[in-house]
Amino acid sequence: MTTPPVCNYEGSDYQQSFWEQGGREYEDRAEAIALKRMLPASGTLRVMLELGAGAGRNTPRYAGFERIVLLDYSTTQLTQAQERLGTASKYIYVAADIYRLPFRDRQFDAATMIRALHHMADAPKALKQIRNVLRSNSVFILEFANKKNFKSILRYLTGRQKWNPFTLEPVEFVKLNFDFHPQAIRNWLGELGFSIEKTLTVSHFRLGLLKRIVPARLLAALDGLFQPTGKYWQFTPSVFVKARVNDGVQADEASLNVIDLFKCPDCEGEKLEDKGAHLHCPVCESNWAVRDGIYDFRERVK
Repeated sequence: MTTPPVCNYEGSDYQQSFWEQGGREYEDRAEAIALKRMLPASGTLRVMLELGAGAGRNTPRYAGFERIVLLDYSTTQLTQAQERLGTASKYIYVAADIYRLPFRDRQFDAATMIRALHHMADAPKALKQIRNVLRSNSVFILEFANKKNFKSILRYLTGRQKWNPFTLEPVEFVKLNFDFHPQAIRNWLGELGFSIEKTLTVSHFRLGLLKRIVPARLLAALDGLFQPTGKYWQFTPSVFVKARVNDGVQADEASLNVIDLFKCPDCEGEKLEDKGAHLHCPVCESNWAVRDGIYDFRERVK
């Protein structure tokens, strides 16, 4: 099956170089505030899917869920997440392509996708995959890089930028790095049956000078004061959206049994067999590796 290209962080020290040593404490704190505002009440939902989980930076913020599936294309990132979080049964580590999610339909009570959509060459296709695995009344928290931010508008109006920040199509400013117009995101989510409950603007003060002279904790607190203005306008580089599935389709309670979550991404067979070192699909005879606690659905193994 042909799928869009994937941005692969295999072998990357992204967590350390970008977040821990890259002067991103303010952004991390601001995102924590936004997530706290959008996450459902603790104890009300059971199984959550974290798409583009990376090294598990945000995972501890989802403590209210009984099971969390961390999905990333890179096993390097997932190994780093294991080192951070441990291998307790609460966490399920999955290496897979978002365009070919290896999960049965309607398995998750909630999903998050933070700082990952901007790597999607076909965002609607990725969002459709996510919609398929969410149960009725589930919550989807999406962060996206905003094409219509103040900086891009100013650069466009002064002739320093060719692409138009007001048009709806995505812009690829670096290979496999895309900015999206807020209205395009709303359109795609609406077409998939999501209803948007909340929009927050984040990273209002993402300026090098400000981050150098103002403590990150204070800057994030100020950011938190402005985040609710996202209900009216979105001009920040990062936007968070809380959407809900309201299709009225009833399903069995989300399963906490790991094998019940999966399907074969090749043939979509739903009766995978656990063989220890791999999962076997009796329908198409595909085998999917299980290595060091990571379920790997990227390529078949013999």
